[in-house]
Amino acid sequence: MLSSLVAVAAVVAIVAGLLVLFGTRGHDSKADEKPAGVSTPKPTSGPSTVGASVPRPSTKPTPEPTGAPSSEPASTAPTQPTETTQPSETSQPSETSQPPETTPSTQPTQPAVTIPAEERPAIEVYNNTARKGLADSVANRARQAGWTVAGSPDNWHGKIAESTVYYPPGMLDAANQLAHDLGIGRSKGALDNMKKDRLTVILTSDYSG
Repeated sequence: MLSSLVAVAAVVAIVAGLLVLFGTRGHDSKADEKPAGVSTPKPTSGPSTVGASVPRPSTKPTPEPTGAPSSEPASTAPTQPTETTQPSETSQPSETSQPPETTPSTQPTQPAVTIPAEERPAIEVYNNTARKGLADSVANRARQAGWTVAGSPDNWHGKIAESTVYYPPGMLDAANQLAHDLGIGRSKGALDNMKKDRLTVILTSDYSG
């Protein structure tokens, strides 16, 4: 019986000791507890990560512009105006030509072939100047050159521009040869009032013989 009591007392003592022990730890733990909602920041073991949020400069090279920028400013000089064509010079007025003559005149040339005397047409010689005897002297020159002078040399009334050998159709070659033989500078188709079977020579003041 006594042993039982001793055992019970021992158990009670053990229980009381445990209660005291746990009761004291409970108060201590409550004293250590801080008000709810307040958290003590725990020190981090590693380095601060605040810097991690700061953007670091990109290690990639900045792409260069495709075209190298010109070191010189763009030219602001005004563009030169396109050259305007010079106004064409007014054409010089053509010289007033003399009224056209009814038949074209030709400059006598050296005959390629001399016309035989028997094939030459007859000629008439007229003086259109104040020089007396001019027609006679030229008629004699023509005879010496192999020409046949028809009629008597006479004066020609009217105005003739220059000494001329007039020829009817088909006698141009003969007129050119006669003009060459007499030193006359112009041959021309016969006028309406001239005979059409011969050459007509009219001498003016330009004839030097």
